[in-house]
Amino acid sequence: MKIAILVFDRFTDLDVFLPWDLLSRVSRFHLLPNWEVKLVGTASHHTSENGLTIPMSASLSFLKTADAVLFASGPGVQTLLTDPSVLTQLHSLLDPKRQLIGSICSGSLLLAKLGLLDGLTATTYPTRMKQLAAMGVEVLDAPLVIHDRIATAAGCLAAIDLTRWLIQTLASQEIATKVLASVRPNGI
Repeated sequence: MKIAILVFDRFTDLDVFLPWDLLSRVSRFHLLPNWEVKLVGTASHHTSENGLTIPMSASLSFLKTADAVLFASGPGVQTLLTDPSVLTQLHSLLDPKRQLIGSICSGSLLLAKLGLLDGLTATTYPTRMKQLAAMGVEVLDAPLVIHDRIATAAGCLAAIDLTRWLIQTLASQEIATKVLASVRPNGI
């Protein structure tokens, strides 16, 4: 399985690193062979909102072969929303009939801009709910909204729920439970 996390300048650190770490545990714990997680971007390196610059492990073209694509969030989403070149590339590389596609927080704005939320309900970061609604999407006040192969998560920690959905769907509930148990606090 190939999983891509879309990264861009001014991304929210937690929205990239939390799902990346959890998804990477599937292969690191030898739970599933051929499980590959890549950070995909529009450049070779991207800098987070907190100033951390990281290398990408694949270019946008990796999206074409990915089984799942997660859209990160952060202030940089606003820049991508007005970049016709990136939007055209994303539109040509994604296949919602074949791929699982999810977003964290304001990443849902990109899903809406690409038409992936047409006729669906969705969720997003609380400060972006009005912007998503203005794009014609019925916004729910919920941590996770799933419609078959499309899922939106609200709030950074909702990335845990989004990651569980992705692992359960691509692998199994048992593997998702093992991965999440590895980060659960004692006493729960």
